[in-house]
Amino acid sequence: MTIDASNLSFQYGDKTVLRDVSFSLTPGRFHALLGPNGAGKSTLFGLLTRLLALQAGDILLGGQSLNKQPADAMRRIGVVFQQNALDLDLTVRQNLQYHAALHGLSRHEARQRGDRELERFSLLDRADEPVRQLNGGHRRRVEIARALLHQPSLLLLDEPTVGLDVASRRALNEHVRMLCQQDGLTVLWATHLIEEVREDDRVLILHQGQLLADGAGHAICRTEGTRNLAETFHSLTGAG
Repeated sequence: MTIDASNLSFQYGDKTVLRDVSFSLTPGRFHALLGPNGAGKSTLFGLLTRLLALQAGDILLGGQSLNKQPADAMRRIGVVFQQNALDLDLTVRQNLQYHAALHGLSRHEARQRGDRELERFSLLDRADEPVRQLNGGHRRRVEIARALLHQPSLLLLDEPTVGLDVASRRALNEHVRMLCQQDGLTVLWATHLIEEVREDDRVLILHQGQLLADGAGHAICRTEGTRNLAETFHSLTGAG
């Protein structure tokens, strides 16, 4: 599914947090939204998920305006927010079934889809455990599995590895990339961690509400005359 954002600007009171941001996402590809903390990544995600109302510009999902056809567009989006949104006292399967019900799936269909996703995340054997018994990395996997239950075309992940150790971050990142390859899922992965981004990724660099670069990582490096993405990121944003 193509995603086209055009001329997005957003203010909280007198403070401008996004300035005329435009980009398109390529179907079936992993995109990295890279920016320091406070760059505007979460605000952008708020607009993409309709948690925030558009103030300027438009977002088209598969040609459908998020403003004019919000219900149809939102059915095609899965999202994992920075803050954990699971009910810790429910089991893994119960969390998935509750989410599935909100999307109108039958209990039988929810069970089938949920078990399939849990198996892909190597969590099926823990389906009947309360979520609070899982470590941070496994909870994140459950959140992604839940976000995929209604079979979206676009998966948005806002700083999904916050609080995870290095091994868990790497495993989660690899799994999401696999989803792009196997399912043709379009992914927008927001992060401030340069090690989660590859130089052949499509990279969008956001800083102080402005999109400073958009393209393949290695092409951005060539344009900026830098040796790697870490150097590029520091050059453009002043962040280490």
